[in-house]
Amino acid sequence: MDKNRLAAGSFRLLLHVVLIVGVFALFLWANGKDPIQAVRDTVRINLLQWRGLWGVMVRMAPLLLTALAAAFPFRAGLINVGGEGQFFLGALLGTWAALNVPGLPQWITVPIVLLAGAVGGGLWGWIPGLLRARGWVNETISTLLLNYLAPLIVGYFVFGPWRAPELAIYPQTPEFPDVARLPALGTTRLHVGFFIGLLFLFAYWFFIHKTRWGLEMRSVGGNPEASRRLGVPVSRWVVLAMVLGGAMAGLAGIAEVAAVHYRLKLAISPGYGFMGFLVNWLAGSNPVGIVLMSFVVALIASGGFTLQITQRIPYAAVNVLLALILFVVLAKPASGILAKSLARRWKA
Repeated sequence: MDKNRLAAGSFRLLLHVVLIVGVFALFLWANGKDPIQAVRDTVRINLLQWRGLWGVMVRMAPLLLTALAAAFPFRAGLINVGGEGQFFLGALLGTWAALNVPGLPQWITVPIVLLAGAVGGGLWGWIPGLLRARGWVNETISTLLLNYLAPLIVGYFVFGPWRAPELAIYPQTPEFPDVARLPALGTTRLHVGFFIGLLFLFAYWFFIHKTRWGLEMRSVGGNPEASRRLGVPVSRWVVLAMVLGGAMAGLAGIAEVAAVHYRLKLAISPGYGFMGFLVNWLAGSNPVGIVLMSFVVALIASGGFTLQITQRIPYAAVNVLLALILFVVLAKPASGILAKSLARRWKA
Protein backbone atom coordinates (compact mmCIF):
# COMPACT_ATOMS: atom_id res chain seq x y z
CA MET A 1 0.00 0.00 0.00
CA ASP A 2 2.82 2.39 0.90
CA LYS A 3 4.58 1.59 -2.38
CA ASN A 4 1.42 2.32 -4.33
CA ARG A 5 0.98 5.61 -2.49
CA LEU A 6 4.61 6.56 -3.09
CA ALA A 7 4.36 5.71 -6.78
CA ALA A 8 1.10 7.67 -7.13
CA GLY A 9 2.64 10.66 -5.36
CA SER A 10 5.71 10.55 -7.60
CA PHE A 11 3.60 10.40 -10.75
CA ARG A 12 1.43 13.26 -9.48
CA LEU A 13 4.46 15.48 -8.89
CA LEU A 14 5.85 14.57 -12.31
CA LEU A 15 2.52 15.36 -13.95
CA HIS A 16 2.38 18.73 -12.23
CA VAL A 17 5.88 19.66 -13.40
CA VAL A 18 5.18 18.54 -16.97
CA LEU A 19 1.86 20.40 -17.06
CA ILE A 20 3.39 23.60 -15.71
CA VAL A 21 6.29 23.59 -18.18
CA GLY A 22 4.12 22.47 -21.10
CA VAL A 23 1.42 25.09 -20.59
CA PHE A 24 4.00 27.86 -20.17
CA ALA A 25 5.73 26.72 -23.38
CA LEU A 26 2.40 26.99 -25.20
CA PHE A 27 1.89 30.43 -23.70
CA LEU A 28 5.29 31.59 -25.01
CA TRP A 29 4.71 30.04 -28.42
CA ALA A 30 1.29 31.72 -28.72
CA ASN A 31 2.98 35.07 -28.10
CA GLY A 32 5.54 34.56 -30.84
CA LYS A 33 8.42 33.55 -28.57
CA ASP A 34 10.69 30.54 -28.80
CA PRO A 35 9.86 28.24 -25.85
CA ILE A 36 12.90 26.02 -26.45
CA GLN A 37 15.26 28.99 -26.34
CA ALA A 38 13.45 30.28 -23.25
CA VAL A 39 14.10 27.00 -21.47
CA ARG A 40 17.74 27.04 -22.58
CA ASP A 41 18.24 30.59 -21.31
CA THR A 42 16.55 29.81 -18.00
CA VAL A 43 18.64 26.69 -17.43
CA ARG A 44 21.90 28.29 -18.58
CA ILE A 45 21.62 31.40 -16.43
CA ASN A 46 19.76 30.10 -13.37
CA LEU A 47 21.05 26.55 -13.05
CA LEU A 48 24.42 26.28 -14.81
CA GLN A 49 25.86 29.44 -13.27
CA TRP A 50 26.55 29.55 -9.54
CA ARG A 51 25.24 33.09 -9.14
CA GLY A 52 21.94 32.15 -10.74
CA LEU A 53 21.65 28.94 -8.72
CA TRP A 54 22.21 30.81 -5.47
CA GLY A 55 19.42 33.19 -6.50
CA VAL A 56 17.02 30.30 -7.06
CA MET A 57 17.85 28.84 -3.65
CA VAL A 58 17.41 32.23 -1.97
CA ARG A 59 13.89 32.40 -3.45
CA MET A 60 13.27 28.84 -2.28
CA ALA A 61 13.94 29.75 1.37
CA PRO A 62 10.65 31.55 2.12
CA LEU A 63 8.67 29.11 -0.05
CA LEU A 64 9.75 26.14 2.06
CA LEU A 65 8.36 27.79 5.18
CA THR A 66 5.20 29.30 3.67
CA ALA A 67 4.41 25.87 2.20
CA LEU A 68 4.62 24.48 5.74
CA ALA A 69 2.24 27.27 6.78
CA ALA A 70 -0.38 25.52 4.65
CA ALA A 71 0.83 21.96 5.34
CA PHE A 72 0.29 21.92 9.11
CA PRO A 73 -3.34 23.11 8.94
CA PHE A 74 -4.00 20.84 5.96
CA ARG A 75 -3.12 17.81 8.09
CA ALA A 76 -5.86 18.89 10.50
CA GLY A 77 -8.40 19.29 7.70
CA LEU A 78 -7.99 23.08 7.47
CA ILE A 79 -7.25 25.39 4.55
CA ASN A 80 -4.89 28.21 5.47
CA VAL A 81 -4.66 30.78 2.70
CA GLY A 82 -3.40 33.42 5.12
CA GLY A 83 0.31 32.76 4.73
CA GLU A 84 0.84 36.21 3.22
CA GLY A 85 -0.63 38.04 6.19
CA GLN A 86 1.21 35.79 8.65
CA PHE A 87 4.40 36.46 6.67
CA PHE A 88 3.97 40.23 7.18
CA LEU A 89 3.11 39.98 10.88
CA GLY A 90 6.13 37.78 11.50
CA ALA A 91 8.31 40.33 9.74
CA LEU A 92 6.75 43.10 11.86
CA LEU A 93 7.30 41.51 15.27
CA GLY A 94 10.73 40.23 14.27
CA THR A 95 11.71 43.73 13.17
CA TRP A 96 10.66 45.09 16.54
CA ALA A 97 12.95 42.56 18.22
CA ALA A 98 15.84 43.33 15.85
CA LEU A 99 15.62 47.07 16.50
CA ASN A 100 15.09 46.86 20.26
CA VAL A 101 17.12 43.93 21.56
CA PRO A 102 20.08 45.31 23.52
CA GLY A 103 23.65 44.70 22.42
CA LEU A 104 23.94 40.91 22.51
CA PRO A 105 26.14 38.63 20.41
CA GLN A 106 24.79 37.43 17.07
CA TRP A 107 24.30 33.83 18.17
CA ILE A 108 21.83 35.09 20.80
CA THR A 109 20.23 37.97 18.90
CA VAL A 110 19.36 36.04 15.73
CA PRO A 111 17.38 33.29 17.55
CA ILE A 112 15.49 35.98 19.50
CA VAL A 113 14.61 37.79 16.26
CA LEU A 114 13.50 34.54 14.58
CA LEU A 115 11.46 33.52 17.62
CA ALA A 116 9.73 36.91 17.64
CA GLY A 117 8.87 36.47 13.96
CA ALA A 118 7.42 33.00 14.61
CA VAL A 119 5.36 34.40 17.50
CA GLY A 120 4.01 37.20 15.29
CA GLY A 121 2.91 34.79 12.57
CA GLY A 122 1.57 32.33 15.14
CA LEU A 123 -0.60 35.00 16.75
CA TRP A 124 -1.98 35.96 13.32
CA GLY A 125 -2.79 32.29 12.73
CA TRP A 126 -4.31 31.92 16.20
CA ILE A 127 -7.14 34.34 15.34
CA PRO A 128 -8.71 32.30 12.49
CA GLY A 129 -7.94 29.09 14.39
CA LEU A 130 -9.95 30.28 17.38
CA LEU A 131 -12.78 31.51 15.17
CA ARG A 132 -12.94 28.11 13.45
CA ALA A 133 -12.71 26.15 16.72
CA ARG A 134 -15.64 28.14 18.12
CA GLY A 135 -17.62 27.52 14.94
CA TRP A 136 -17.95 31.22 14.17
CA VAL A 137 -16.07 31.74 10.88
CA ASN A 138 -14.61 29.37 8.32
CA GLU A 139 -10.79 29.59 8.37
CA THR A 140 -10.57 29.94 4.57
CA ILE A 141 -12.54 33.18 4.69
CA SER A 142 -10.91 34.62 7.79
CA THR A 143 -7.33 33.91 6.70
CA LEU A 144 -8.01 35.37 3.27
CA LEU A 145 -9.41 38.58 4.73
CA LEU A 146 -6.60 38.90 7.26
CA ASN A 147 -4.16 38.96 4.33
CA TYR A 148 -5.43 42.44 3.48
CA LEU A 149 -5.21 43.73 7.03
CA ALA A 150 -1.62 42.67 7.78
CA PRO A 151 0.13 44.92 5.20
CA LEU A 152 -1.92 47.87 6.47
CA ILE A 153 -0.62 47.28 9.99
CA VAL A 154 2.93 47.01 8.68
CA GLY A 155 2.38 50.18 6.64
CA TYR A 156 1.31 52.06 9.76
CA PHE A 157 4.62 51.36 11.47
CA VAL A 158 6.75 51.81 8.35
CA PHE A 159 5.13 55.15 7.49
CA GLY A 160 4.79 56.16 11.16
CA PRO A 161 6.74 55.48 14.34
CA TRP A 162 9.41 53.19 12.84
CA ARG A 163 10.16 55.26 9.76
CA ALA A 164 13.85 56.01 9.25
CA PRO A 165 14.19 59.84 9.19
CA GLU A 166 16.87 59.77 6.47
CA LEU A 167 14.55 57.96 4.03
CA ALA A 168 12.02 60.59 3.01
CA ILE A 169 11.15 59.26 -0.47
CA TYR A 170 10.61 55.58 0.19
CA PRO A 171 9.51 54.85 3.77
CA GLN A 172 11.42 52.05 5.49
CA THR A 173 12.61 51.25 8.98
CA PRO A 174 16.22 51.78 10.02
CA GLU A 175 18.64 49.05 8.98
CA PHE A 176 19.03 46.01 11.20
CA PRO A 177 22.26 45.94 13.21
CA ASP A 178 24.77 43.38 12.00
CA VAL A 179 24.10 41.10 14.98
CA ALA A 180 20.42 40.81 13.96
CA ARG A 181 21.12 39.72 10.37
CA LEU A 182 21.05 36.12 9.20
CA PRO A 183 24.50 34.93 8.18
CA ALA A 184 25.16 34.00 4.55
CA LEU A 185 27.08 31.01 3.24
CA GLY A 186 30.57 32.39 2.57
CA THR A 187 30.49 35.08 -0.11
CA THR A 188 27.27 33.77 -1.69
CA ARG A 189 23.74 35.13 -1.37
CA LEU A 190 22.50 31.88 0.15
CA HIS A 191 21.60 32.53 3.77
CA VAL A 192 20.82 30.46 6.85
CA GLY A 193 17.08 30.83 6.23
CA PHE A 194 17.27 28.18 3.49
CA PHE A 195 18.68 25.61 5.90
CA ILE A 196 16.15 26.63 8.56
CA GLY A 197 13.43 25.78 6.04
CA LEU A 198 14.94 22.34 5.41
CA LEU A 199 15.26 21.77 9.16
CA PHE A 200 11.60 22.55 9.76
CA LEU A 201 10.59 20.36 6.83
CA PHE A 202 12.32 17.45 8.54
CA ALA A 203 10.71 18.41 11.86
CA TYR A 204 7.31 18.50 10.12
CA TRP A 205 7.83 15.01 8.68
CA PHE A 206 8.94 13.63 12.04
CA PHE A 207 6.07 15.29 13.91
CA ILE A 208 3.40 14.11 11.49
CA HIS A 209 4.58 10.54 10.93
CA LYS A 210 6.57 9.60 14.02
CA THR A 211 4.75 11.09 17.00
CA ARG A 212 1.46 10.52 18.77
CA TRP A 213 0.59 14.19 18.36
CA GLY A 214 1.00 13.92 14.61
CA LEU A 215 -1.32 10.93 14.60
CA GLU A 216 -3.92 12.89 16.53
CA MET A 217 -3.63 15.82 14.11
CA ARG A 218 -4.07 13.53 11.11
CA SER A 219 -7.04 11.85 12.75
CA VAL A 220 -8.67 15.26 13.25
CA GLY A 221 -8.13 16.01 9.56
CA GLY A 222 -9.43 12.60 8.50
CA ASN A 223 -12.55 12.35 10.67
CA PRO A 224 -13.06 15.01 13.34
CA GLU A 225 -16.27 13.47 14.69
CA ALA A 226 -14.68 10.05 15.20
CA SER A 227 -11.66 11.73 16.78
CA ARG A 228 -13.91 13.62 19.18
CA ARG A 229 -15.66 10.40 20.20
CA LEU A 230 -12.27 8.80 20.88
CA GLY A 231 -11.33 11.64 23.21
CA VAL A 232 -9.07 13.64 20.89
CA PRO A 233 -9.30 17.39 21.68
CA VAL A 234 -10.42 18.46 18.22
CA SER A 235 -10.83 22.17 18.97
CA ARG A 236 -7.39 22.34 20.54
CA TRP A 237 -5.79 20.76 17.49
CA VAL A 238 -7.63 23.12 15.15
CA VAL A 239 -6.18 26.11 16.98
CA LEU A 240 -2.73 24.55 17.33
CA ALA A 241 -2.53 23.63 13.65
CA MET A 242 -3.28 27.22 12.64
CA VAL A 243 -0.77 28.56 15.16
CA LEU A 244 1.94 26.23 13.85
CA GLY A 245 1.15 27.22 10.28
CA GLY A 246 1.22 30.91 11.14
CA ALA A 247 4.51 30.49 12.98
CA MET A 248 6.10 28.98 9.87
CA ALA A 249 4.93 31.88 7.69
CA GLY A 250 6.03 34.41 10.32
CA LEU A 251 9.45 32.78 10.46
CA ALA A 252 9.67 33.05 6.68
CA GLY A 253 8.81 36.75 6.89
CA ILE A 254 11.45 37.76 9.39
CA ALA A 255 14.06 35.50 7.75
CA GLU A 256 13.46 37.28 4.44
CA VAL A 257 13.83 40.69 6.06
CA ALA A 258 16.86 39.79 8.19
CA ALA A 259 18.71 38.03 5.36
CA VAL A 260 17.76 39.91 2.18
CA HIS A 261 16.35 43.40 2.86
CA TYR A 262 17.94 44.22 6.26
CA ARG A 263 15.07 46.60 7.02
CA LEU A 264 11.28 46.37 7.07
CA LYS A 265 9.36 47.86 4.15
CA LEU A 266 6.13 47.11 2.35
CA ALA A 267 7.82 45.47 -0.64
CA ILE A 268 9.22 42.46 1.21
CA SER A 269 7.09 39.83 -0.50
CA PRO A 270 6.16 39.25 -4.15
CA GLY A 271 3.42 36.95 -2.87
CA TYR A 272 5.43 34.31 -1.01
CA GLY A 273 2.45 33.40 1.14
CA PHE A 274 0.24 32.64 -1.84
CA MET A 275 3.04 30.86 -3.68
CA GLY A 276 3.71 28.72 -0.62
CA PHE A 277 0.06 27.70 -0.58
CA LEU A 278 0.34 26.61 -4.21
CA VAL A 279 3.57 24.75 -3.49
CA ASN A 280 1.97 22.78 -0.68
CA TRP A 281 -1.11 21.85 -2.67
CA LEU A 282 0.93 20.80 -5.66
CA ALA A 283 3.14 18.72 -3.35
CA GLY A 284 0.24 17.13 -1.50
CA SER A 285 1.78 18.24 1.85
CA ASN A 286 4.66 15.84 1.20
CA PRO A 287 8.04 17.16 2.47
CA VAL A 288 10.00 15.90 -0.55
CA GLY A 289 7.33 17.27 -2.85
CA ILE A 290 7.51 20.64 -1.09
CA VAL A 291 11.25 20.83 -1.78
CA LEU A 292 10.74 19.91 -5.43
CA MET A 293 7.83 22.27 -6.08
CA SER A 294 9.54 25.10 -4.17
CA PHE A 295 12.49 24.67 -6.51
CA VAL A 296 10.22 24.73 -9.58
CA VAL A 297 8.36 27.87 -8.45
CA ALA A 298 11.61 29.61 -7.45
CA LEU A 299 13.12 28.71 -10.83
CA ILE A 300 10.07 30.18 -12.56
CA ALA A 301 10.41 33.42 -10.58
CA SER A 302 14.13 33.66 -11.38
CA GLY A 303 13.48 32.75 -15.00
CA GLY A 304 11.07 35.67 -15.28
CA PHE A 305 13.93 38.13 -14.83
CA THR A 306 16.06 36.18 -17.30
CA LEU A 307 13.40 36.17 -20.01
CA GLN A 308 12.88 39.91 -19.61
CA ILE A 309 16.38 40.35 -20.99
CA THR A 310 16.78 37.45 -23.41
CA GLN A 311 13.31 37.39 -24.99
CA ARG A 312 11.82 40.73 -23.88
CA ILE A 313 9.01 39.00 -22.04
CA PRO A 314 7.44 41.16 -19.33
CA TYR A 315 7.77 39.84 -15.80
CA ALA A 316 3.98 39.80 -15.66
CA ALA A 317 4.25 36.57 -17.66
CA VAL A 318 5.39 34.93 -14.42
CA ASN A 319 2.10 35.95 -12.84
CA VAL A 320 0.34 34.36 -15.78
CA LEU A 321 2.25 31.15 -15.19
CA LEU A 322 1.42 31.21 -11.47
CA ALA A 323 -2.24 31.58 -12.43
CA LEU A 324 -1.81 28.53 -14.67
CA ILE A 325 -0.33 26.70 -11.69
CA LEU A 326 -3.49 27.59 -9.78
CA PHE A 327 -5.54 25.84 -12.44
CA VAL A 328 -3.28 22.82 -12.03
CA VAL A 329 -4.03 22.91 -8.31
CA LEU A 330 -7.76 23.05 -9.00
CA ALA A 331 -7.37 20.09 -11.34
CA LYS A 332 -5.56 18.13 -8.63
CA PRO A 333 -8.32 15.54 -8.07
CA ALA A 334 -8.27 14.64 -11.76
CA SER A 335 -4.48 14.46 -11.84
CA GLY A 336 -4.54 12.32 -8.71
CA ILE A 337 -6.80 9.79 -10.39
CA LEU A 338 -4.58 9.76 -13.46
CA ALA A 339 -1.47 9.38 -11.28
CA LYS A 340 -2.95 6.38 -9.45
CA SER A 341 -3.87 4.79 -12.78
CA LEU A 342 -0.34 5.30 -14.11
CA ALA A 343 1.12 3.95 -10.88
CA ARG A 344 -0.92 0.75 -11.18
CA ARG A 345 0.16 0.33 -14.82
CA TRP A 346 3.77 0.95 -13.86
CA LYS A 347 3.59 -1.66 -11.09
CA ALA A 348 2.01 -4.17 -13.47
